[in-house]
Amino acid sequence: MMQQYLRIKREHSETLLFYRMGDFYELFFDDAEKAARILGITLTQRGSSNGTPIKMAGVPFHSADQYLSKLVKLGESVAICEQIGDPAQSKGPVERKVVRVVTPGTLTESELLPEKSERPLLAIHLTSQRKTVTVGLAWLSLASGALKLMEFSDESRLIESRLKQELERIAPAEILVTDGSQHQIRGWLNGPASGKITASPDWHFDYASGEKALLTQLGTASLNGYGVDSQMTAVAAANALLCYAQATQGKQLQHVRSLSVEQEDEFIGLDASTRRNLELTENLRGQDFSAGGTTLFSLLDHCRTPMGSRLLRHWLHHAKRDQSIAQRRHAAITSLLESDACPDLSAILAQVPDIERITTRIALLSARPRDLAGLRNGLQQLPALHAKIKTCDQASITPLLQELAHLLVMPDACLDLIASAILPEPAALVREGGVIAYGFDAELDELRALSENAGQFLVDLETRERTRTGINNLRVEYNRVHGFYIEVTHGQTDKVPEDYRRRQTLKNAERYITPELKAFEDKALSAQERALAREKYLYEKLLHDLAPHIGTLQSIAQAVAQLDVLVALATHAARHDWRAPSLVNEPCITIEQGRHPVVENVIERFIANDCILNQERKLLLITGPNMGGKSTYMRQVALITLLAYVGSFVPAERAVIGPIDRIFTRIGAADDLAGGRSTFMVEMTESAAILNGATQHSLVLMDEVGRGTSTFDGLALAWAIARHLLEQTCSFTLFATHYFELTQLPESYPAAANVHLSAIEHKDKIVFLHAVQQGPASQSYGLQVAQLAGVPQGVIRAARRYLATLESQSIQPTMQFDLFAPAPRSQEPEIGDKDLTDETNPLSAALMELDPDALSPREALDALYRLKQLANQS
Repeated sequence: MMQQYLRIKREHSETLLFYRMGDFYELFFDDAEKAARILGITLTQRGSSNGTPIKMAGVPFHSADQYLSKLVKLGESVAICEQIGDPAQSKGPVERKVVRVVTPGTLTESELLPEKSERPLLAIHLTSQRKTVTVGLAWLSLASGALKLMEFSDESRLIESRLKQELERIAPAEILVTDGSQHQIRGWLNGPASGKITASPDWHFDYASGEKALLTQLGTASLNGYGVDSQMTAVAAANALLCYAQATQGKQLQHVRSLSVEQEDEFIGLDASTRRNLELTENLRGQDFSAGGTTLFSLLDHCRTPMGSRLLRHWLHHAKRDQSIAQRRHAAITSLLESDACPDLSAILAQVPDIERITTRIALLSARPRDLAGLRNGLQQLPALHAKIKTCDQASITPLLQELAHLLVMPDACLDLIASAILPEPAALVREGGVIAYGFDAELDELRALSENAGQFLVDLETRERTRTGINNLRVEYNRVHGFYIEVTHGQTDKVPEDYRRRQTLKNAERYITPELKAFEDKALSAQERALAREKYLYEKLLHDLAPHIGTLQSIAQAVAQLDVLVALATHAARHDWRAPSLVNEPCITIEQGRHPVVENVIERFIANDCILNQERKLLLITGPNMGGKSTYMRQVALITLLAYVGSFVPAERAVIGPIDRIFTRIGAADDLAGGRSTFMVEMTESAAILNGATQHSLVLMDEVGRGTSTFDGLALAWAIARHLLEQTCSFTLFATHYFELTQLPESYPAAANVHLSAIEHKDKIVFLHAVQQGPASQSYGLQVAQLAGVPQGVIRAARRYLATLESQSIQPTMQFDLFAPAPRSQEPEIGDKDLTDETNPLSAALMELDPDALSPREALDALYRLKQLANQS
């Protein structure tokens, strides 16, 4: 047996091997030690190999899913090795085979997958030509069958950040890379959201093989209709992806029947920082809440099906730039609200199971009986959904609802097959029996009749034997160990007839078998075993017979998911007085009485504010106290803009949004110690990404830029960044700052405007009004905020005294306000100006010789007098 184990283990050396032995999956050697440590199971040993004890650890096969779930969450892969031979006919070890490999990116079981998010498998292929690197991406959500490709090129120095941005959007659970590129890509993708990285042979990433694999998978003669003509690198990645997915499942992927190619400019760009700062699906602490309203997703997720929740999450991260897509959704939501159809549709949708993932399990022949029962019950809701959509669409014809109604048509042949084959309340597992419906198969019905009539036969036999023997307490019974028997107490054994044969002796009774009972036992037990075998055969045949309906079921699942999201968005809009936005072609962001969608839901009274950005008003310079609401105001503008393009109504009285290609945010202070980056380095890296990537159609949020360094450095950087955004990028910008010197920027740049978050001071206390008003703030109220935070009163008093001293001395930065004027074309010094960096200058030379850190106070004073004397002489 160990020889067999070692042979199989050699083929799966990189994964844990669950080796089936009876009612357990056993692990041996290093696998056993690792599993015992991770899972907290007992580590034992049995026998030896070359004198070394063989370590063992095991888990019960019937509860293996909970252990697999824990291993997969930790990024482990597990090969499932089952007994496929017949123990009764095996002379040596029972034949075993790895039937599938469970990896983070190839999960299909509901017990192992998060219900409301996808866990895609992604392959990355890199090719380079001179200084340009081309990245090909192919990713597959095995649980839904969605296969997608993307390809982009950029300079080698920029490709790392581009790749990270795409992976943040796709959020793969597992990443396939070539053996040759794995070290480079591992170095790039060192973040926790990167997913497990798995190396595949270089020859798997081959264009010709990928083209052939895609043609075979899609059942088509050409890929021209899919838009992959020039995407050779992505097609090569697709080959590795399909090879790996098929190898882990041990079978063909019947449900992967479509291919979509994503373009770089298809979605509104959101980098990792923006997704984090806007708290779309995770809060700032990285927590993913499925309920509670702490993220935009959890706030809007009124979906009644897991399919709808997953699609809503996808829409939030993949808002398309094409305005017509969002406008179709706005029209559908309007129709749902006008017809008051949401409560009824929501109630019907609640009865629909996860058709998408059930369909996948049917395709992979792993669907369980209760999956099919749930699918049957869900399909029976389609007529009600179809009828309700038709009635609500009569008031205002909306193309999107019409398309959904067309797709939500009952698949009669599929439903009839499942309804006739599966019992109303089937057993959980086929091996338990009680799955196939009565009347579906005559042979099964006959075998069941033999087995089920056993009860009446035993009652009749017991009555006859009591009469024949005169033993009134004689019992005829059955157990799984000893089969059928007649039990007689010891006091009555003298009355036992000669044809009774002793089967078992107990403390108080004897158990017997008769020729008649033995004959019935053989027939009944044989019928029960044959009935179970027949059910297993019929169930497997049913899964194969459902294969032609997979495409139809996938279309239904997609339509149900879309309808569920639209109903959820309409429900939220009705509850919270959200309004339909207008998407226009003119560049602008006009928001009247806008609110933060999440914050308004968790505080008693939210102060709504306006935001107006257009061609003449590109940058809002936002000042005001800490805690005054600057960050909330900025985020709400970004979220309202994003929601409009998602297709949702928005929390505002009125919103008119023009073309938007990307949303950038630079908010908050955080370091990246693991990556060797300080807080200020993170701030500047994010600022650089904005300045290099933003366009005139981008929305940029800059909060307190330059705060992580000295006052003068920070002010200079903030000014230069703001000027670049105005002069070069020309993007719509919300620029929050505590550098009051920047409030003079609008004097030189008419496209900039000052606004502030108001507050008032009352008896040394600050009251935040949270209202956005025109003009700059008068002060920052920093000491009052510190007092609110609980800073000791002695510190506050000392700070007030020192502040008064500073203000009385009128300390100002050395740069003059005319610095904020547009930069002159030439920076050459005027004739006669002294160049203090000239080393021939005595003053400059003296300065260069000084080492301030090495001077004592007396030496520093003497040096200052010498410098003053040199300055007077010059």
